[in-house]
Amino acid sequence: MKKSLLPCLNKARLSACVLICFAATLHAQSVGSSVANPSTWETVKTAASDRTQKLLSLSKSEGGSVSLYTSIAEKDLKIILDPFEKKYGIKVITWRASGDSVMTRTINEARAKRFSVDVFHAGAVELEALSREHLIQRVASPHFTDLMEGSLPSHKEWAATLFSLWVQAYNTQAFKESELPKSYADLLDPRFKGKLGYEIENVDWFAAVIKSMGEAKGIQYFRDLSKSNGISVRKGHTNLTGMVASGEVPMALTVYNYMPEAFKKKGAPIDYVVIQPAVARANGVAVLKNAPHPASAALLMDYLLSEGQVASATLDYLPSNLKVPSTLRAIKMMVVDPGESLDQRERWKKLYDEIILKGSRP
Repeated sequence: MKKSLLPCLNKARLSACVLICFAATLHAQSVGSSVANPSTWETVKTAASDRTQKLLSLSKSEGGSVSLYTSIAEKDLKIILDPFEKKYGIKVITWRASGDSVMTRTINEARAKRFSVDVFHAGAVELEALSREHLIQRVASPHFTDLMEGSLPSHKEWAATLFSLWVQAYNTQAFKESELPKSYADLLDPRFKGKLGYEIENVDWFAAVIKSMGEAKGIQYFRDLSKSNGISVRKGHTNLTGMVASGEVPMALTVYNYMPEAFKKKGAPIDYVVIQPAVARANGVAVLKNAPHPASAALLMDYLLSEGQVASATLDYLPSNLKVPSTLRAIKMMVVDPGESLDQRERWKKLYDEIILKGSRP
């Protein structure tokens, strides 16, 4: 049996963790209880050459819609999903919230034996939590072989559609190009004193950078950085990016690459650098075990791993499918292991609170 999720991610996630702890009891109740035709599930779990045509044929008896719970940004949903709806004639009914919220709702509905969601798309940590609680149906998408390393866990119950890359955004009026950091060590320079911002939930970035340096050295690095130059902790990646654009926070250590790009396109004085090795986290897709529309769900998952990748690239995400070009692939990066993130969360959160949060400046 897979190891159950134990540590709570933070106080704000307490309710989600409580639900997860109870969700293990769902296994006997939920597995195999979908009302879908068994032959439909066999097709979903087969990567045959005629898979798409079979799924499309089967989807016609499912009512012409598919339900998606997702943390994809609201502004991006139409761009990503419209081509799917036009191609297959299947309406995607979405419910969008934070990764924590969509995970909690999915587990809560399963506890109540309300199986209304077909497809789940959120962060890899949330997906791995659902996998450990036996709520995901393993499928056999033919597109798995096209994905970059780190896109597919060993159990193959979910697959990454895109990677969010943490970058160091800066206000172009606050820093000259010659003043920008080229390494993590450069951030210890006095010129960055009182100028560094940090998004409050980015424990994974903190842990990954430490491990890249060697644990003892990495922990000491952050102690030195916090003590000498100070780190201003803010809530919300978009909020922090906006503060960089306005000049309130001259440099942010942990925002996603597509965020400063969006502000820059609107004329804001903002750009970013990537200190390597950079850290990336996966966002992925899975079909739920009790999906009421499994054929339509499998079609949507296949689409998000193939044609939908083009839309992701236009939105400045790093697409997981290697057939879709991206300049971001040239960056040396570490991909957060979601299983390790779950297992070690309590330990890293304690260090993070001690070093970053307690040492935070206004």
